[in-house]
Amino acid sequence: MAVFVANESGASDVDEVRLAALARFVLDAMKVNPLAELSVMLVEPKAMTDLHVRYMGEEGPTDVLSFPQDDAFDASWSESVDDDPTTLLGDVVLCPDVARRQAEQAGHSFDRELSLLCTHGILHLLGYDHAEPDEEREMWKVQSQLLASWDGADGADGARGAADGGEGRRGDQGRRGDQGRGGGAGEPPAAPAR
Repeated sequence: MAVFVANESGASDVDEVRLAALARFVLDAMKVNPLAELSVMLVEPKAMTDLHVRYMGEEGPTDVLSFPQDDAFDASWSESVDDDPTTLLGDVVLCPDVARRQAEQAGHSFDRELSLLCTHGILHLLGYDHAEPDEEREMWKVQSQLLASWDGADGADGARGAADGGEGRRGDQGRRGDQGRGGGAGEPPAAPAR
């Protein structure tokens, strides 16, 4: 399973290796086909604002956007992986500046917020959504379980993750900035350079 992380945000405090490991952990836990490829991009607020306006029709930067790539690709693992071509699952775009503000508001670490946002974005690529209350409950449940498992496997920030239920969301913030998995208003942006 290939995970590509490109930090174009200028943020020097992002642990790209840890972020890639988290993404692999989530993909493996969700039993995603091992031939799938994922790109995670970290961008500055201006770039995130441009994407947010273009694909979601909303002003200002957001925390995470997800852009699925190969809709026909079966993301689940099968016995016949040798017959399946390697394909791009999609892109998760994160904005560290927004994540940093949200982490301060939530009272947890910046790394914790990036982990939450990356996990959230991957779940959107796998078809999870939160437009309806039932969908939101299911997505938050899976997200919480994944983050709790990651905390146990990683050991970093685990106490805080368990204390906030692994969600890292405040009760008054039911809406995510990446509604509808992004890209709904047209083609997703070209895959990031690798």
